[in-house]
Amino acid sequence: MPDRLSRNPSAAPAPAQRADARHNRARLLQAARDAYALDGTDVPSSAIARRAGVGAATLYRHFPTRDSLIAAAFSEQFAQCVATVDEALAADDPWHGLRTALTKLCRMQAEDRGFSAAFLAEFPDAPDVRPERARAAAGVARLVQRAKDTGQLREDFDTSDITLLLLANNGVLQDSPAASMAASRRLLAYFFQSCRPTDGAPLPEPAPLRIENLYRTPRRTE
Repeated sequence: MPDRLSRNPSAAPAPAQRADARHNRARLLQAARDAYALDGTDVPSSAIARRAGVGAATLYRHFPTRDSLIAAAFSEQFAQCVATVDEALAADDPWHGLRTALTKLCRMQAEDRGFSAAFLAEFPDAPDVRPERARAAAGVARLVQRAKDTGQLREDFDTSDITLLLLANNGVLQDSPAASMAASRRLLAYFFQSCRPTDGAPLPEPAPLRIENLYRTPRRTE
């Protein structure tokens, strides 16, 4: 007896269907990255769908919320942030590790307006982002303590000063990528000079900031 065709609606889709779905997802992610790089993460989801050449239903099938789309679009960069901190912790010279990590993070902010907005955003509908951020924050705290323990970082430096740096770096970004990078490099140079041990006047009390204070809920636009 010939095999009967399955009528099970939950049967796996045909390979062509799966390939089409993967293709649509890839187009959506690339369209999102391109749009966010130009205009930040306030770009409406409907504009992302049009840019990708798919319908809104296709977008929402892959990414039910804006948070999930933004987080997926920058998942590689989020992972790179964690890897940057891990590499810095493995460095033999704590000051070099700290400098390298902060330089890379600020450069990532300056290179892509979309990533900078995503990096500073809170994603209540994308919980997978939180563990990576928590791990990166813990790593940064260890980097700071290692540099202080070896006498390479001023004693009154506080981890919240890194939050100030990232907020300030975001604030100096310009529409021109070249101008953004130039402003970011100069800000970092001033920051690193001020971080070294000194016999000068002590700093004011640390600002009541934590890494979590960086993040804000993105505006809802459709």
